[in-house]
Amino acid sequence: MAEADKNPARTRPDFSTLRSFWPYAARQKGRIALALLALLIASGATLTLPLAVRRVIDVGFSGGEQQLANSYFMLLIGVVAVLALASSARFYLVMTVGERIVSDLRSDVFRHLTRLEPAFFDSSRAGDLVSRLTADTTQIKSTFGSTASIALRNAIMTIGALGLMIATSPQLSAIVIGAIPLIVVPLVLSGRSVRRRARAAQDRLADASAFAAEAVGAIRTMQSFGASRETAERFASVSDEAYGASRAATASRALLSGVAIFLVSASVVWVLWTGATEVFEGRMSGGRLSQFILYAVLASSSLGQLSEVYSEISAAAGAAGRLGEILATPPAIAAPPHPRPMPEPPRGELAFEAVSFAYPGRTGSALSSLSFAVRPGERVAIVGPSGAGKSTVLQLALRFYDPQAGRVLVDGVAGPEVDPEAWRARFALVPQEPTVFGVSVRDNIAYGRPGASLAEVEEAARLAAAEGFIKALPQGYDTIVGERGVTLSGGQRQRLAIARAVLKDAPILLLDEATSALDSESERAVQDALDRLMRGRTTLVVAHRLATILSADRILVMEDGRVVEEGTHAELKAKGGLYARLAALQFALEAA
Repeated sequence: MAEADKNPARTRPDFSTLRSFWPYAARQKGRIALALLALLIASGATLTLPLAVRRVIDVGFSGGEQQLANSYFMLLIGVVAVLALASSARFYLVMTVGERIVSDLRSDVFRHLTRLEPAFFDSSRAGDLVSRLTADTTQIKSTFGSTASIALRNAIMTIGALGLMIATSPQLSAIVIGAIPLIVVPLVLSGRSVRRRARAAQDRLADASAFAAEAVGAIRTMQSFGASRETAERFASVSDEAYGASRAATASRALLSGVAIFLVSASVVWVLWTGATEVFEGRMSGGRLSQFILYAVLASSSLGQLSEVYSEISAAAGAAGRLGEILATPPAIAAPPHPRPMPEPPRGELAFEAVSFAYPGRTGSALSSLSFAVRPGERVAIVGPSGAGKSTVLQLALRFYDPQAGRVLVDGVAGPEVDPEAWRARFALVPQEPTVFGVSVRDNIAYGRPGASLAEVEEAARLAAAEGFIKALPQGYDTIVGERGVTLSGGQRQRLAIARAVLKDAPILLLDEATSALDSESERAVQDALDRLMRGRTTLVVAHRLATILSADRILVMEDGRVVEEGTHAELKAKGGLYARLAALQFALEAA
């Protein structure tokens, strides 16, 4: 995605990018039809006003008939009332249509993001994605809501007023129509510049959002290193860049609108000058000139407002392009056209067959012809030095990535043959750094089973040794734990992750160095909970601390993406190989 942003072609979006969002508008066709009806009524009422004004001047004022003038004034009040009612209805309808469209669009973009593989997010910035999900969709809302309505209203008003102008005075109309190319040509010539600058402003705003999101997420690291001032200055610099890009886009739009308004106003003055001469020479009545001037003002102001609408739609085209980049990104890990069902009942067997894998954009292989199998109910540990490929095994087991060669199988079925959701339903993960959401304790535990009852959640917490600290919280299971669980200790967060895995009750359990970041007391409590969770369940453990996997049925020792040793703790220690050296070094350090 970062490369797409630098592509020059992307900085010149065309209006065709908006077409892909028409299906969202089509869902609101009933409201849109009512809005169009209200728009037509309001436009008709507006175009009627100059006719009524002419009658008041020529018949009421010039004829000196007070009663007739009063009747025309009453007619004007009636027309204005219809105009107000129709305009209010149009505003309500188009705004609700826009809100509905942006809500559906945001939901679809977010749903698509949740289907994309981790590799996509490895090369994307969270702040930029959030900016697209919020600011860009809001721009789309404005276009499909008020902007589209204003554009259509101004188009109707321009055409209607021009037609009635010609009927009122062909001679004066020729002057106004002759000025139209002077108004339209600048719009066309400057459109590319406006779109380019609008896209640049959106990109710089996304940069600022990404920087802020990253800084806020690392607030403790920032403050601990005394980097608050420097970070604030860097954000101010990024924000100034966003301001500069936005100012350039606004200046471009302001210049465009200013030129259009000047040309429109100058043409009106010219028409008024010529028309006044016609009235003085008796070739036109004052009411007829007033009618023509009002139509000219309506036509010229509507045409002038189209320049602003044009700029808004140009900005929306840029936003649509940025959203389209997300929606056009196909998930690399997706269900096949005819997915195989996973075997029932699940056995919990996991196998790697000659698997080779390299992370996208990195040199060298993370795994090389890796083969091993975990039998149902077996507890297998993976150990090895940093960079050996231990965590990569779990990444491929969960199908966050697919291997470039070989196969990963669960219960005899290869990953690409099934729906990723059905595949991942066979796994429960307890990571080294558990994710805790800023919701209640109950919702955090039930994350993998949203429909779980409170009794089931409490039982999972009891088995995970989390019941004690949860009951001590202010609202117990209903306590909101703060974003990323900042109000909990590391051991408490880890026990919530274990409770989540207990509640999911998947046949295969994956533990990714689940106790490596804990102190001794927390580690003991968490390890006891893990031991209860692993009983009778297929378990694959990635471990750094060898003391936590002494009871494993088998230990796989990895180095450079391969299994170089295999056996129990006692067998591997007796061999005197890599595992024996790692164990001797680690246990010696712990003893010291």
